[in-house]
Amino acid sequence: MKRNNLNIPNIITSLRIVGTVLMLPAESMSAWFFVLYSFTGLTDVLDGFIARKTNTTTPLGTKLDSVADLLFYAAMFYKIFPTLSEVLPLGVWIGIGIAVLIRLCAYATAAIKYKRFASLHSWLNKVTGFMVFGLPYMIVTPFAVAYSYLGCAVAIFASASEFVLHLRAGSYDEKTKTIFDHKKAQKQL
Repeated sequence: MKRNNLNIPNIITSLRIVGTVLMLPAESMSAWFFVLYSFTGLTDVLDGFIARKTNTTTPLGTKLDSVADLLFYAAMFYKIFPTLSEVLPLGVWIGIGIAVLIRLCAYATAAIKYKRFASLHSWLNKVTGFMVFGLPYMIVTPFAVAYSYLGCAVAIFASASEFVLHLRAGSYDEKTKTIFDHKKAQKQL
């Protein structure tokens, strides 16, 4: 059965892309920036929730969500990097570098193995996304450094888990949420 790609969740995801683009000219850490930033976060939560509840998930929606996430992270990094570079110690940046390197290895492995872009919407990736999203709100608090180290640890573990899943999987299953799902699927073979 073919799914309609023009559905409410895909429209919401598209709005997240528009909100991300509108963040670029906004003054960093300004009220307008935080309005757009919060809007993009809300749309990120709503699109998947509505798609699952209304059974309107589509392969295009999954890809669109991943693209929206990557654009959002790039825009966020661009907009708040000056503030982060003043506040966060070198150890956090090393942690970020490690997480990104492992994530790129996971993407490369999936591209080679499955002949496609593959980014799992695992629980660990969701926690990582939540923590990354919270960073601009936390950066002005006394907990910014501790929060950032914790976020790096979660991101490294999430990236490593996805990398291992891609290395061990016989085929791509976009519904995989944890490494335990993959083990369960292997036992059924």
